[in-house]
Amino acid sequence: MAKKQIALTFDDGPNTTVTPKVLDLLEQYNIKASFFLIGQNVNEESKKVARRAVEMGCELCNHTFTHPSMPKLTREQMEEEVAKTDRILEELTGKPSFFFRPPYIDVCPEMFEIIPKIFICGVGCFDWEPFRTAEFRAETMLKEAKDGVLYLLHDMDGNVNTVEALKTVIPALLEQDYEFLTVTELFASKQPKFDPERGYEKIPQVVFSNILTDYQ
Repeated sequence: MAKKQIALTFDDGPNTTVTPKVLDLLEQYNIKASFFLIGQNVNEESKKVARRAVEMGCELCNHTFTHPSMPKLTREQMEEEVAKTDRILEELTGKPSFFFRPPYIDVCPEMFEIIPKIFICGVGCFDWEPFRTAEFRAETMLKEAKDGVLYLLHDMDGNVNTVEALKTVIPALLEQDYEFLTVTELFASKQPKFDPERGYEKIPQVVFSNILTDYQ
């Protein structure tokens, strides 16, 4: 029987405080994740952290350069937000990201015309809200677990409650026979079909895009 598959994704890094703690956990359990980077957060020190993630088999994806509300920008500004971070990702990995997570999950029709990527959302545990306890986050993640789920998490500076939650969640899901994949691996495994009303089938919480892909 095939294992259930799941993807951990993290927004708003990289940094030298929380991101390394996440990587330590991934390394401890020999699993991978996908990191949606904010380009302006990549400096000489955080670049080392991002490269460590790549060396571990993790995936780096695009979360814009400055984390703006994209629908409020001009077309040129939208393009530059994505292009600047793509250039950083190419430096770190040798290629741009095929996946994009819009800040605040704010989208508008124009973005789908401008940004030739798959727009990713995810199943969250409200971990962008500082008052959410590690226990609440862990309980929410475990309640939402099912085959094909993409978790939307944050490795932003100070977000230690998510790290603590993962100390419960990762071993619990491994015990339930889940396999942890990158977003690319999950798409390749599930080969979801695109539906303009529901997004990509078999992968919950993917923001629909009008970009046709090899995964159809």
